[in-house]
Amino acid sequence: MSKLTNIKHIFFDLDHTLWDFDKNSELAFKHIFEKNNIAVPLHEFLEVYKPINFRYWKYYRESKITKEKLRYGRLSNSFSSLGFGIDKHMIDKLSEDYITHLPDNNHLFEGTYDLLSELSKNYNLHIITNGFEEVQHLKLKRSKIDCFFQTITTSESVGVKKPDPRIFNFALAQAGASIENSLMIGDTYEADILGARALGIETILFNYHLAEAQEGDRVVMRLLEILEHI
Repeated sequence: MSKLTNIKHIFFDLDHTLWDFDKNSELAFKHIFEKNNIAVPLHEFLEVYKPINFRYWKYYRESKITKEKLRYGRLSNSFSSLGFGIDKHMIDKLSEDYITHLPDNNHLFEGTYDLLSELSKNYNLHIITNGFEEVQHLKLKRSKIDCFFQTITTSESVGVKKPDPRIFNFALAQAGASIENSLMIGDTYEADILGARALGIETILFNYHLAEAQEGDRVVMRLLEILEHI
């Protein structure tokens, strides 16, 4: 596959692409379970929680549920699936504690800093994320990669979520970029890849979790492999 030659602006997803959400989330749950004396083995909880959380985020992207229902429902559903009795007030507290402590740990995927350092020499870098406004900026700042990005577009600031074309158009306008000179890099096929491609934006799938890709897709398994495509 030939290299991309017209790129000037590179848009990154944040969670699961640069910021190691699974590792940081596990550490946050470990802390809040200990803090609130939740007697559930963490590995058993996470095994149930991860697919439930994935499903709730899909509903959220499709605007079928609110942010509040996402935060509450994913926990309530997980504890219910485990047969663990817990009252509504504790679920509310865990939900708040989780959002508070999620940015406390800021592990990045291997190669993130080196990749951004190299790309920033020749390209304008940006973030497009469906994550919550109040925590995404903290993640970028505390992981010390905020300095690389010229613009940060969150779904809450725009009012729509990826793959809605309006969030991509907003990000392009904010960056002073065009479809022809832009590249989107992310891990979620529906939101990041199909969303950007629908507008004609070039894409690279960071496929560390082995999502189903299509023939002809630009796909990398490690972040530094991105340098081979541009």
